[in-house]
Amino acid sequence: MSDGFALSLNTQGLDLPQFIAVEGPIGAGKTTLARNLAQTLNVGLLEENAEANPFLERFYRNPRAAALPTQLFFLFQRSQQLQDLRQQDLFQQSLVADYLMDKDQLFAQITLDEDEHKIYQQVYDSLNIEAPLPDLVIYLQAPSDVLQERVAARGLEAERHMTRDYLDNLNNAYMEFFHFYNRAPLLIVNAAELDLAHNIDHYRHLVEYMLTIKSGRHYYNPTPTL
Repeated sequence: MSDGFALSLNTQGLDLPQFIAVEGPIGAGKTTLARNLAQTLNVGLLEENAEANPFLERFYRNPRAAALPTQLFFLFQRSQQLQDLRQQDLFQQSLVADYLMDKDQLFAQITLDEDEHKIYQQVYDSLNIEAPLPDLVIYLQAPSDVLQERVAARGLEAERHMTRDYLDNLNNAYMEFFHFYNRAPLLIVNAAELDLAHNIDHYRHLVEYMLTIKSGRHYYNPTPTL
């Protein structure tokens, strides 16, 4: 639901996180959640806009042939977004993003071969990226079967050739990454049974729980009745 939920919450007296980053593998629902959070909390929205990458469809068709240009496009895109935000002092305002800058290296590690990764790393280091640290990271987690169904349901042309092996590898990489993540407060959400695009009760319960988090690692595992 790109227009967001018309959900009104009483946030008076709450110390709201200034910068929230929503993460998760393809199909987990991170962009939907980020858009809805930005509207509910009345804050800015930062989206990665994967559809703008001209190499993405080629990558899904033939990962080995298009991995490096695909990854470099995303790197430059995200780096430029962060630079623009800094120049406009928008990081002094509250913001929700549908990505964490750390994801760029995560994707590079699973898509690039050794020589390509060396080139990528040299470029990454030369950009001197200074990504702000979120006040809260939300990691949406779901089995590969669920991710595959959601990817197919949204019917994006560039994703028609995405393989199950790629989804499995990506999902495993995310789980490993967030198993060790401790740079910011973290909420790990079991999103397999959540419909954050259409079910306002699912969304409300998640937001109400999210707003109680101040530090540490937390798990949100909704009951079947939600």
